[in-house]
Amino acid sequence: MKMKRIYNIAAVFAALLSSSLLLDSCEEFTPVFTGTYPEPESWQTVEMTPTHTIAALAAMYTPGNPFEITDDIVIEGKISTSDQAGNFYRSMYIQDETGGIELKMGRTGLYNDYKPGQTVYVVCKGLWLGMYGYDDDDRYGGAGMVQLGYKDPTEEYETSYIEVQYLIDQHVFRGEEGDPVEPVVITENELPGQWDTQAENSNIGRLVTLRGLTYGNEIFTLLYVNSNLDHKSSSNRVFLSDVTHGVTTWAMSEQKVKEHLRAGDWDDVNIGNANDYSYGKVGDPENKATLLKYAAPANVSQYFYMGAKDVQIRTSGYCRFADLEIDPDVLAGKKTIDATGVLTMYQGSVQFVLLDQNGIKVNE
Repeated sequence: MKMKRIYNIAAVFAALLSSSLLLDSCEEFTPVFTGTYPEPESWQTVEMTPTHTIAALAAMYTPGNPFEITDDIVIEGKISTSDQAGNFYRSMYIQDETGGIELKMGRTGLYNDYKPGQTVYVVCKGLWLGMYGYDDDDRYGGAGMVQLGYKDPTEEYETSYIEVQYLIDQHVFRGEEGDPVEPVVITENELPGQWDTQAENSNIGRLVTLRGLTYGNEIFTLLYVNSNLDHKSSSNRVFLSDVTHGVTTWAMSEQKVKEHLRAGDWDDVNIGNANDYSYGKVGDPENKATLLKYAAPANVSQYFYMGAKDVQIRTSGYCRFADLEIDPDVLAGKKTIDATGVLTMYQGSVQFVLLDQNGIKVNE
């Protein structure tokens, strides 16, 4: 049952906690529950008056300087994503006419309570504004995604998750449900530039459709020799990049990773970072045995071209369509695709995240 009430903004701010609580941040794209929870309890529909657009909020951020919001700021947006297919993890995107932003909600199964197309209001006071994926290298780096969450006590990330439902309820308020967000069709010239954020390009963080993408014959993925050990250690890292390495799926489940290993598709790939290839090759017997024993799902960026620009379609190895094969005619360059999903930025590059497999249309 839904009830409607008008919130007094001052009362909302007075109810906020004076201190922030969160647990450790985790890497993007990790396992997510995609089943069905029991019916949610009744909730009250609210209406608030936003003080800022999403672009105006994003403009308050300066690179490398995450900060706690202490002003009485409210933003409004419609939910554009769903975690039901497992390609979004413990977060959701909302958008207005000026751009979209990620809310690091700290929960799985969000689609049960926060419906695509539903209006939400975010009381930002007490939250942290930061960026994921920023790199200050002028040649190879660039902007990432401005996002809202809590402070990461490890300082590994600029924001972390709002881990407790009580705290989520102090900041994220549900308004009226509505029709799902309609994606905006954008052209190559409307793709963001290297240093663009939501403050400069209104397409960032929004649900969009890219038409006529051609396959780039390149992937990027990062594997770990032993997924239980340090993910930052050079001796534990395997980069698959520049070519396809035989990967023809959107991502790879654990079983698919093992299939490639057993087939020897990556035997000649070096273990280590680009400046530290001193740990042998994947095909070395000891390395292969360890990789097979500790294999885990792998996130994959499949590269496409939109005109002359790269678009990385990045997919979680844990999602329901991870092992879905890309159409052979697309891989061969005989057909193009239209892709619908959320447009994001990572180190100055355009990344694209599908909601589910229905976001891919093969053009005849």
